[in-house]
This record gives sequence, structure tokens and C-alpha cells, in this order.
Amino acid sequence: MSRIGKKEIIIPSGVEVKKDGDVLSVKGPLGELSRSFKGDLDILIENNIIKVSPKKELENLALWGTFASHISNMIDGVTKGFKKTLLIEGVGFKFQLEGANLLLNIGLSHPVKLEIPKGIKVEVEKNSASVSGSDKEAIGQFCANIRSLKKPEPYKGTGIRYNDEIIRRKAGKRASATS
Repeated sequence: MSRIGKKEIIIPSGVEVKKDGDVLSVKGPLGELSRSFKGDLDILIENNIIKVSPKKELENLALWGTFASHISNMIDGVTKGFKKTLLIEGVGFKFQLEGANLLLNIGLSHPVKLEIPKGIKVEVEKNSASVSGSDKEAIGQFCANIRSLKKPEPYKGTGIRYNDEIIRRKAGKRASATS
């Protein structure tokens, strides 16, 4: 049995949750999100509480907690929002905003241009970029795409990493001791 799936999800004030068939939509002060859920689970909305339960007792219990987490993340996204920070390290490496695009100088012969997805806001400071919005999955995927362009390397620590990520540093070649 899923511990997360058994929990009731409380709908805060100022948030509207509607279910039309398999599509659940959540509307709040920071935006509107909608998601399609398979018909294997029942989603009941009563008195500002959402209950997720499986239709059949032994089938698809693996999705029970996953769907409950998705619904909870949707509600958190439209009320509080989500934010991830990326850091860039290296000589000449930098983030730049150019309209609706993010330009990255990461040691290649040309700057890399990434289009910022709709619903995501990017703020650039010296050597960091803050990605924020209401959709947790979209933010995570966009940050993963940025990080995959220049992963941090363990010898000098150059590359793009998350703010809270710890890179284990390796010792490079050492001069052998002469006797």
C-alpha cells in the first residue's frame, strides 16, 4: 500500500481544482496547470480535499503514490512555485539573456542558444541562472537540458552544476617523487 497515495491532499484557499474525464486542472494565483491521468485510479474532490484511490485492489498500485505526488506538485506550483539555481564555472563561461532565449558561452566556438519554454522565468546574475515557474517537471527538464551541455568535470570543477550539487574533486597527475 502506498503511504503517499493514502494521504489526503488539502486544497488551499484561492485554488480551484476541476476534473473533466481523465484531465485534472488546477488554477491558482501563479497560473494554471492541467494533466491527464489514466482511468486506473479514482480522483475524488470533496470539501477542499482530494482523495486518490485505486479502482481495482491489486492492479496499478505503483501509480497510486505517483499520481498523488503529481497532484500535490501541481497545487504547490500554482500557490508557491518552484525554483532551481544553476551555477557556471570556468574561464569565459557565462549565461546571458537575449529576449526569450538563453545564451551560454561554455568554451565552444559559438554561443549555445536555448529557447526558454513558455511558463518558465529565467533570471541571470554573474555566474548563476535562476529558473522558476509553476510546473515542477518543466523546470527540472529545462535545467537538466542546460546542465547536459557542459557537465561539471571532477578535476578543475568547471562546467554547469546545480546550486546545491557537490562535485567530488579528484587529484590530478602528481609529479613522482625523485629519490
